[in-house]
Amino acid sequence: MIDALDSAPWGAASGRRCPRTGQPQPALYTAEERRRRDASPWTMVQGVLAPLQFAVFLVSLGLVLRYLATGDGLATATGSVVVKTLVLYTIMITGCIWEKEVFGRWLFAPAFFWEDVFSMLVLALHTAYLVAVFAGIGDGQGQMLLALAAYAAYVVNAVQFVLKLRAARRQEARMPSLDGMQAT
Repeated sequence: MIDALDSAPWGAASGRRCPRTGQPQPALYTAEERRRRDASPWTMVQGVLAPLQFAVFLVSLGLVLRYLATGDGLATATGSVVVKTLVLYTIMITGCIWEKEVFGRWLFAPAFFWEDVFSMLVLALHTAYLVAVFAGIGDGQGQMLLALAAYAAYVVNAVQFVLKLRAARRQEARMPSLDGMQAT
């Protein structure tokens, strides 16, 4: 189903063949990068923080929508967006550490370039929300609409990462395992 919806011009988004050349996409990870990824404690941190962030997002989204629909619960909705933003900062910082350990770059490693680019938009929108709240810019409704824009960008970015994870798993299923390579 995802392949039917995936219209990205670069096949690395879903592990497809390159539409221009018909050649398979290069592996997301080299054998050495895969070894570093599997050995890094930051891989587990990312694996825990990603679903935690999504859960915080869902709760916060409900509170934001409740406020926008009823006008009640501005403080609770605001607090939830602040918590969501703090979790986002945490996952971004630890993600940069992970990327440095695996790819040797803090950000914009070729394998995750577009995800990182879009992550910057997500960070900018969440940060703009914090500035609006703490500087008292706009009313509650305007701030919550800004939060919804940040959340929409977050959803797009989360889908990017899910597609990338799916592509990596598909590629790894076709590759020999590291253990098998070491035994030979």
